[in-house]
Amino acid sequence: MVTMALEITELHPTFAGEVSGVDLTKPIGAEKAATIEAGMDRLGVLVFRGQAISDEQQIAFTRNFGELENYNTSGTVRKREDNRLGPGMADLSNLTKDGKIISADDRVWFFKLGDRLWHSDSSFRPVPAKYSLLSGRTVPGWGGNTEFADMRAAYDALDDRTKEEVAGLVCEHSLLYSRQAVGFNDFTPEEISNFQPVRHPLVRVQRATGRKSLFLSAHAGVIVGWSVPESRAFLRDLTEHATRPEFVYSHSWRQHDLVVWDNRTTIHRARRFDRNEVRDMRRTTLGGEVPIVGVSAGG
Repeated sequence: MVTMALEITELHPTFAGEVSGVDLTKPIGAEKAATIEAGMDRLGVLVFRGQAISDEQQIAFTRNFGELENYNTSGTVRKREDNRLGPGMADLSNLTKDGKIISADDRVWFFKLGDRLWHSDSSFRPVPAKYSLLSGRTVPGWGGNTEFADMRAAYDALDDRTKEEVAGLVCEHSLLYSRQAVGFNDFTPEEISNFQPVRHPLVRVQRATGRKSLFLSAHAGVIVGWSVPESRAFLRDLTEHATRPEFVYSHSWRQHDLVVWDNRTTIHRARRFDRNEVRDMRRTTLGGEVPIVGVSAGG
């Protein structure tokens, strides 16, 4: 039997790569898992083409790199009884439980539009996510790219004065902030309770490499100790800096692509597509670690 050699081809000058030589419908083994994780530490985003996987196979592949994220509270406004997918799978599609396209005036659709803002998955959780793994089961004929921005390169490109300013800053993250930014305010009392702000440092240090990165997200709405207007103006400035073209990789989806990204070193956003076409995207998410609040980020 011939064993395929796993190779990673870089897609962008600072981050992102495409992986070949692996079949994710089968167990990958410890050696390939270690190579993939090292690639993630280096590149932050990895693309696997032509992976016609099932939900069970996606979950099995995800578990090579840690434990699935597990929270008792929902990160959406979709009721549990309306979920289309089983445990461990997040539904990022535009479909209802019965497979029909969500109505343009459905509050679930309004809520999903917040994913078009730059964000880091689960930054609104006490323990933010490690990796997200998104599988394109059905992709629209127009639009629907996912864009990624390299927060390590963005940090490196800050001037010295701004590096000193962001060192030690702590932000409050909440789904309320990101959804209100797109005009969604229709929250139930239970949702408001579920989406209470959590605090994370604005600068994180990557444990595997020691590199510093900006921990930005549309979920971040307040800098602790700052006024709300000044906080949001500064965070917007940082996000504009961090999403300049030289820091961004735009992924054009093909059916059966699987894209893995590190939420600790990148941010991402979904782009517009024809909402009358099916976009069936399914995500698994790994739990991460608690960032150290007040980390020294100078230099």
